[in-house]
Order: sequence, then structure tokens, then C-alpha cells
Amino acid sequence: MLQKGEISRRLYEYLLKRSLDCRVEDIRIGLGYAGVKLEGTMIGVAAVLRHEIPSGCTTLDRAGTLKGSKASKLLRYLVEGKNPLDKIVGLATANALINLKVPEEEDDSIDLMNLSHHDHVAMVGLFKPLVQKIQETRAELSIIERDPARSEVLESNTTGKILKDCTVAIITATSIINGTLEDIINRLGTSRHAVLLGPSTPMCCDIFQDTRLTHLGGSAITNYDKILQIISEGGGTPLMRPYLKFVNIPIQKNTQ
Repeated sequence: MLQKGEISRRLYEYLLKRSLDCRVEDIRIGLGYAGVKLEGTMIGVAAVLRHEIPSGCTTLDRAGTLKGSKASKLLRYLVEGKNPLDKIVGLATANALINLKVPEEEDDSIDLMNLSHHDHVAMVGLFKPLVQKIQETRAELSIIERDPARSEVLESNTTGKILKDCTVAIITATSIINGTLEDIINRLGTSRHAVLLGPSTPMCCDIFQDTRLTHLGGSAITNYDKILQIISEGGGTPLMRPYLKFVNIPIQKNTQ
């Protein structure tokens, strides 16, 4: 069983050595995403969960000092962050360090699932663009969402049953930020396809080897300057989409 925060800890330990020789060239925190650009061509993003960030004049107490600092300082927020915004910055830094290469062609996550009317899909975190695609396959769809402004919030026992019984699970990578990913994975039954999805996804299969996840679905950035501009101006995924290429990677399980 995974312990709360274990995936963040694994990611931190996996990338720590790589982070020691990198410095932060730019950092943006908008209404939809945070973006961290490291020296060279390394950039990563993570979604901003506005409904989970505490109110107050200052949410990131080190603001004004982060540009030019070592990447390891921001990466540490993944495991030592005091609030969700800290962890958002830490995850964006991790994604910059992973430095996902841009593929020539994209893979469609829904196509990879081969859905049919026999499937029950558990969508953890509302992905609006995917809802219609799933419904067109006639698969049963259950949406599990924490933000009442986006979808009905289900009772815990209902959520547990959906995760246990589903044949396919689509899990938002923002579950790393709010600390729910490990519990979600622990509750999964014998789903044939379980993907961690979204631009926030750390595309690092090694840290998920012993979990019930089967795929990672993230994004590679094709235009760094445009992405940072959109983040600064309050944009989200739809505006960023022309400058992203979606990538899907199967998690090869170690059978030894």
C-alpha cells in the first residue's frame, strides 16, 4: 500500500541529483497553471488548484527570490511544501527536470483505452473534453471530483466502490498536488487500464513501477515563450493546447 506523499517523495529522490546543477531562469504562476523554466531548454508546468489554495495576501512566502535559485530549492517544495501552491511549484520544477522530448506525432489517450459498452470508466478529476468521447463509446462513466463548482462531489463510500469496480481509470495528475493520488491508487481494483493524465503528469515511469497505474499521459511543450506568456496572462489548457503535444507512455512492469 502506498503511503500519502510517497509518489512525491519518489519523484524528489529520483530528480534530486539532476537538480543540483540547474538554476531557475524564469517562474510564472497564473490562474490556471504554474510554469518553471530552468537554464537551457527545460520547462515544466503544473495546474493551479485555485479552490485548494488558502486565502491571504501572500501565498508563496519566498516570492521575489526564486528566479536564479537552484532548481533543487524548488524541487524540495514537492516534499516540504506548506500549502498546495508550494507543491504546484515543486511539481512544475520536476516536470522541467524530466524535460520530456517533443514527439513527431501525438497519441490519443481515449483511443489507447479501446473502450466499449462493457467498460466502466472512473474519471478522477473532471476532464470535460473527454466526457463526450467516452460517452460515444457507450462505456459507463463515473466522475469523481473534489471541486463542487466543477461537478457533484460524491460520498467517500461511493467513490471507493467506483474505483474498486471500474475497468478503466483516468486520474488527474493534480492528485499529486492535493495529496490524494496514493489513496486513489490503493483503492483501484483490477482495472485493465489506469492512466495518470494531464499536462501536470510527471512522465517518469520508474517511480510508478510497483503501482496499479498502467500508463502515463502527459504533454511536451513546443513553444516555451508562448506557454509562459499564456500562464502569466491567466490562461489554461485550451489556450495552451496549440503549443503542447500529448504523449502517452505505458509503464513497463518489472517482473523480476
